[in-house]
Amino acid sequence: MGEETRIRRLAARSYRIPTDAPEADGTIAWSATTLVLVEVDAGGVTGVGYSYGSAATAEIVNNELASTLRERNALAISALWLAMVTAVRNIGWRGVCACAISAVDVALWDLKARLLKMPLADLLGRERGEVLIYGSGGFTSYSEGRLCEQLSDWVERDGCRFIKMKVGTAPEHDLARVRAAKAAVGSAELYDDANGAYRRKQALEFARQFASLGVTWFEEPVSSDDLEGLRLLRSTSRK
Repeated sequence: MGEETRIRRLAARSYRIPTDAPEADGTIAWSATTLVLVEVDAGGVTGVGYSYGSAATAEIVNNELASTLRERNALAISALWLAMVTAVRNIGWRGVCACAISAVDVALWDLKARLLKMPLADLLGRERGEVLIYGSGGFTSYSEGRLCEQLSDWVERDGCRFIKMKVGTAPEHDLARVRAAKAAVGSAELYDDANGAYRRKQALEFARQFASLGVTWFEEPVSSDDLEGLRLLRSTSRK
C-alpha cells in the first residue's frame, strides 16, 4: 500500500431537510428527510457518499467506523466493508449501522475512482452508454390534483417515460388515484409502490385491477419481510 492510497480522514455530517409539504407512502408519513453526508480522504482527494436515516447514522460513522478505516488502503473496498461490519458487531450491523456502512461504501467507491483518475461507471464496469430516467413520488398525502400535476410535469417537462406513484394509505381511494394518474401520464409507463401496505389477498386483487388500468410494475405489494406473501404474488402473476 502506497502512502497515496492510505485513508487519512473519514467524517460524516447530518442535515435535516424539510419537505415542501407533508409526504406519505403506504406505511409511513413524514415532513422532513435526514441526509447523512460522508467524506473520506486519501491521496489528496475526497470521496463523497450519502444515505438517508437517523442523525445517529453520522455518529456511527464518526465514532465507530472512522477509527476502523483510518490509515487503511482505500482501494481495498471489500476488506474495508468487512472491517466495518466487524466493528459494529456488538451494536448490530443492520438498521442505523447498515445506513452508515452504506454511506461510507459509496464514498469509498467515489474515492477509488478519483484516485485512479477514471469515471466511476468505468471502474464498476458500464453495461450501456446511457440509461433512461423515471420520476418517483406521487405521495399518498397529495390531493388528486397535485398528484396529476406532478406526474404530468415529469412526462411533459422532464421527458420521463416511466413514472412511479405511492399507494396503500387509503386503499379505498387507490383505484381512483391510479386511474387519474394513468390519464395524466398518457403513454408513459405507470408504476405503483405500496411499500408493503397491503395484505396478501388484498394485494392480489389490487395487482389484477392495477394491471387492467395499465400499470406495468407493482412494487412491494406486501411487506418485504413477508417472503411467503411475495412468493404467492410472484407465482400468481406468472399464471
